[in-house]
Amino acid sequence: MRDKIMFIKDKISDPTIRSLYERKSVRVFTGAHIPEDDVRIIAEAAAQAPTAGNQQLYTILRITDPEKKHRLSISCDNQPFIEEADLVLVFCADCLRWYRAYEEAGIEPRKPGEGDLMLAVSDALIAAQNAVVAAQALGIGSCYIGDIMENAEVQREILGLPAYVFPAAMLVFGYPTEQQKERPKPKRLDLDYVFQENVYHEPTGEEFRKMFGDRLGQKTYDDWMRAFYDRKYNSDFAREMTRSVRKFLEDFQ
Repeated sequence: MRDKIMFIKDKISDPTIRSLYERKSVRVFTGAHIPEDDVRIIAEAAAQAPTAGNQQLYTILRITDPEKKHRLSISCDNQPFIEEADLVLVFCADCLRWYRAYEEAGIEPRKPGEGDLMLAVSDALIAAQNAVVAAQALGIGSCYIGDIMENAEVQREILGLPAYVFPAAMLVFGYPTEQQKERPKPKRLDLDYVFQENVYHEPTGEEFRKMFGDRLGQKTYDDWMRAFYDRKYNSDFAREMTRSVRKFLEDFQ
């Protein structure tokens, strides 16, 4: 399947589809300024994304204050390139706007619940991906920062987030350096493992070992998986993210 996908990529002439194959995270920028017209295009592209019931259950925060960018670079797992990015956008799942709009009409709305939050997160992330695709078309690199979901109390203070507003994702943008342009894109899993038909198939042990086989290098499957587990799933930042998201969820229970 992987060979087939690479063959398809080589045959694609449409620039939008090719950009989806070629886009990769960029964490080192040239420092060149992104023109305001291009920032507007990125923002407008985000707003054109599919949205539940045309509600646009998100608010996009553009972070221009240098002090806030610095604090976010620290609160988001100490990543200096956040502060160095020319454009920083936080995509917030916003369940407050419609709640207040209903109140304005004299309605006594029910409190937003977990389902409302999940729908708003979906809206926010779809809009964020539209921004990524638009930026790529303009030659502007981007990187998702999931760490914005950590440190709930700090993020709320930095961004002035009220109840029912959740920072679903942060994106940083800038022009990639030549090294970043040439850096190989990490391989994705073979499509057979993520594209299934009708019902969910839980992989067997043998399938798991085949699934990650080309990532192991000189390590055994067990050793590679243990290292990845410790670095990601069982890390301090992963545990903090769970605690922090649980804190945000208190508003919706």
